[in-house]
Amino acid sequence: MINFKEVNETNQMIENENLDVRTITLGISLLDCMSGDLEVLKKNIYEKITTLAHDLVKTGDEIGAEFGIPIVNKRISITPIGLVGSGACKTTDDYVELAKTLDKAAATVGVNFIGGFSALVSKAMTRADELLIRAIPEALAATERVCASVNVGSTRTGINMDAVRLSGEIVKATAEATKERDSLGCAKLVIFCNAPDDNPFMAGAFLGVTEGDAVINVGVSGPGVVKRAIEGVRGEGFEKLCETIKKTAFKVTRVGQLVAKEASKRLKVPFGIVDLSLAPTPAIGDSVAEILEEIGLEKVGAPGTTAALALLNDQVKKGGVMASSYVGGLSGAFIPVSEDQGMIDAVNAGALTLEKLEAMTCVCSVGLDMIAIPGKTKETTISGIIADEMAIGMINQKTTAVRLIPVIGKDVGEIVEFGGLLGYAPVMPVNEFDCSRFVNRQGRIPAPIHSFKN
Repeated sequence: MINFKEVNETNQMIENENLDVRTITLGISLLDCMSGDLEVLKKNIYEKITTLAHDLVKTGDEIGAEFGIPIVNKRISITPIGLVGSGACKTTDDYVELAKTLDKAAATVGVNFIGGFSALVSKAMTRADELLIRAIPEALAATERVCASVNVGSTRTGINMDAVRLSGEIVKATAEATKERDSLGCAKLVIFCNAPDDNPFMAGAFLGVTEGDAVINVGVSGPGVVKRAIEGVRGEGFEKLCETIKKTAFKVTRVGQLVAKEASKRLKVPFGIVDLSLAPTPAIGDSVAEILEEIGLEKVGAPGTTAALALLNDQVKKGGVMASSYVGGLSGAFIPVSEDQGMIDAVNAGALTLEKLEAMTCVCSVGLDMIAIPGKTKETTISGIIADEMAIGMINQKTTAVRLIPVIGKDVGEIVEFGGLLGYAPVMPVNEFDCSRFVNRQGRIPAPIHSFKN
């Protein structure tokens, strides 16, 4: 029986509160494309992606039109290219060639991003992994749709500090390689700890090796919906606040599962997970920061911010898992700076600093995300920031990530325009005290004692 009250509520969320399906992401395994011949590998990759994803964009548009649900992005995630290219790629140039092949395939099928130019090096790097990582700056400069990620740590293995040190160098090199576009390449590069295998959101999406040949994962987002809901319980106690967030997350997740199952049926690809992440956009009323301020903060960054974010993240997850048996990916609250007008306003007001953002990442879904920093920031300082964030993920058994953008030629207080969903950001100050002697130590930080559970 149709519940018309729920139908009307959903329509209201879509029309007035910025509810959308942020992405339908088609995961494609490229393990069967592997070859020792680079040209054969490129051909295999292009043919598999363009065959399986041929109808992805059209199907997403049709579902959106039929159900009246905005589906903002259609994307592809693939097996980490560090694995796929290991037999054929002998130089960084070879990996750049693969990146161009991925970009061509993505353009052919019409998706806006393809994720998986990635290496998984939480314990050590193979020669192939290192070549891919060193190829990232040129690969991102030479392509439009390719996204890259490097997983440098995990709770089970510790933190690969050699990879962390290299990642700082690569972030800075990517900024230099794309400096004519305000170092935009760094917006397509994520450094992870405990990266999930089924994340549909860019720039960190890739298809884990435990996944099948193809899978549909959907990311749904509704910060505006949550904010509007809790406006109705202003001044109420925490129990009422938490129940309201949970109920709202339940409804939003239901929308995502509906779209995911319909896409799965039409594309004849198995349904994987729904990622319920409150992922903001620069649009007014689509802000995680505004939710936290509605909870009771004058500005994000004020005392109580971390507690409010912890409450929000937990209630979103609780509501989501009641709505679907297959909630996965990251599923919580994202706190990117450039993509959230409320975060930008808090930075400009002096309420929000890089250190406070780091504290907030202890309790949210991702990490230091889309943060512009001075272009003069040293590579070792970037590596130190990455190491700090990886330690939070490792110790707390959660995913953390870093997407820093050292904007070449710009300094603290200047504004960087990225455009579209990436928005704009003020360049934030960075602690300039030196950490190079720490970062330059060889080896890895051991896994914490609670990782030993066998």
